[in-house]
Amino acid sequence: MAQAANQELVDRFEEFYRRYYSDDVAELARKYPRESKSLELDWGELYQMDPDLADDYINHPDQLQEAAEEALRLYDLPVDVSLGRAHVRVHNVSETVPMEDIDSGTINTLVSVTGTVDTAHSTQSIVERAVFVCQRCGMETEVPQLGHTDGDLQQPYQCESCERQGPFKLDSGRSEWVDQQKFKLRESPIGDKNGKDIESILAFAEDDIAGTVDPGDQITVVGVVRMKDPGEYTAASISDKYIEVSSIEPADSLEEIEISTSEEQQITDLANTSDVIERLCASFAPSVHGYEEQKLALLLQLFGGVDKDLPDGAQIRGDIHVFLVGDPGSAKTRLLQATTKLAPKALRTNGTRTTSAGLTAAATRTSDGTSAWELEAGPVVLADEGHLAVDDLDHMPEEVSANLYEPMEEQTVSVSKGDANDVLSARTSITAAANPKYGRFDQYEPLGEQINLPPALMSRFDLIFTHIDSVDEAGDSEVASHILDVNHVGELRAQNLSTESETEDDLRESVEPEIELSLLRKYIAYARRNCFPTLTPEAKETIEEFYVDLRSNGADEDAPVPVSARQLEAIVRLAEASARMRLSDSVDQEDADRVVALARSALQDIGVDPETGSFDADVVEQGKSGEQMETEDVICRIVGQLEEEYDEGAPIEAVIDYAKEAGISAEKAQHILEKQKEKGEMYQPNADHLRSI
Repeated sequence: MAQAANQELVDRFEEFYRRYYSDDVAELARKYPRESKSLELDWGELYQMDPDLADDYINHPDQLQEAAEEALRLYDLPVDVSLGRAHVRVHNVSETVPMEDIDSGTINTLVSVTGTVDTAHSTQSIVERAVFVCQRCGMETEVPQLGHTDGDLQQPYQCESCERQGPFKLDSGRSEWVDQQKFKLRESPIGDKNGKDIESILAFAEDDIAGTVDPGDQITVVGVVRMKDPGEYTAASISDKYIEVSSIEPADSLEEIEISTSEEQQITDLANTSDVIERLCASFAPSVHGYEEQKLALLLQLFGGVDKDLPDGAQIRGDIHVFLVGDPGSAKTRLLQATTKLAPKALRTNGTRTTSAGLTAAATRTSDGTSAWELEAGPVVLADEGHLAVDDLDHMPEEVSANLYEPMEEQTVSVSKGDANDVLSARTSITAAANPKYGRFDQYEPLGEQINLPPALMSRFDLIFTHIDSVDEAGDSEVASHILDVNHVGELRAQNLSTESETEDDLRESVEPEIELSLLRKYIAYARRNCFPTLTPEAKETIEEFYVDLRSNGADEDAPVPVSARQLEAIVRLAEASARMRLSDSVDQEDADRVVALARSALQDIGVDPETGSFDADVVEQGKSGEQMETEDVICRIVGQLEEEYDEGAPIEAVIDYAKEAGISAEKAQHILEKQKEKGEMYQPNADHLRSI
């Protein structure tokens, strides 16, 4: 046992337990040590009884912790049990310290830090009190030694009996062990960091709280700041320090956004205006001209639908996924950036830069020489219960982007490697942007053939929008004027100039958001925190009619299937988000009409067969329309039949002639043959013949 704590401190803690925790101590005694090993101490209650004692716990945690646990051991229990190794774990410390403020002044003090678990090691047993046996004379030597051991004494030690330096071997049975988990806590991705470095710090949790965190968990940690071995580091920074954890509690990124009473009144007043939707949309990325539908879609995404747990255990996600695809320079990246500035919790990444964890998570061996594994979270997991923006998704390696299937649909990430087996939460809405495979978008070709992504991945998005940079004199003039106005306002702000010019004041108003950015962000957080709308009968009827009417277009035997049930669920999510934008607890007719029009417009862009003009779910689900797949099958069958007749392969001219007889134009047949060769499904042994692979 450590040196006895100051008796006055022990007495004050005993008094505190009697007044506030008599039932909790009795409950701990009944469950100790199998079911419970710790007493949870609310720092706020300690402050209520004895402010000086509570403040001393912050500034002198080692001394106060010893006194608190000594008082627990001496407490007059109603049952015959010893709480000799029970812990006192402090939580609810009044102020949370930003990671950037963890400096030399916080060493050996108790702090409360909120963040996201970036990397978590598997739980390991370490030696707390080592008993070594001299292999020469058999004398036992007890060494306080917190850490790993391979069975040998970790430093030269002279045996007191035979006066020789070992060898010593660990007596595992008589040594005392404790479970420990190491994890890295990083600053929570709240909003857009604007290029600012995100801080992180190591933390160590022991005994009954070891193994309780996973990568991606948003938590508040209370613990003591310690310095690492000074021999390992030369610069004084946060990397020199770690946190010896006392308690771990889940945190909520929405709750972190503080909304004052006056701000709440502003939010509710805004929601009661008749044009609230229009004002919200006008405040989203006002520096980007146009793209009204995309802005509405991205705002709906930020407000989100309602998560649903069904009686059979199934879950329906409320998170909305949006994909922006189109020509370079068409404001996709600017719109992505706008989402991360407004989301209560957000991360932004790029398809050209991925970590070892990719987008999801990875299990790797630790670098400390042990056999332990560590789980490292990727952006999808780190943004759990938040938002992720992925630019240049088409540049991401296929093996990386393929891992998005599970989190986008199931909202989990499964990791199974070696001894590391876990299912991590990934309740994340995703906005992604990509350029066409060949540089610019061709509106006459199916979307799936122009994007370097698997159709199965694209089908996970609730809405897909195309950005086409087409020449339009009137539209180009409006865009040019807006861009010049935006730049002029930026110039005035850079020079910190104020003007009484009515023209320039109007100019400022035209490019500034109607709703201030900070208030809009709090509006979104307030809506997500307080509004859980349900569909009214009128809204249900409108959505059902839209779905059934579209499906009826595919009732004929040879007609394509226009939409699938996946699109129906997407419309429900969008309608719930529309209601949240109004701070309404019901999805009304206006919400259903709004999202049906939006979904119809998006489907018109990407869900239509460019040859027939009909809605076809296969355009997204399979990457090409049903009619196109059938045409390709016809061409492939013709090539296969002709290959059997000609030794050199199928004559290209004969293939085109047979295609004409099947109602396929020569140009279309030639196009399909070229595509088959590009994909490696056919090749030309000579200039005039083809062979299939």
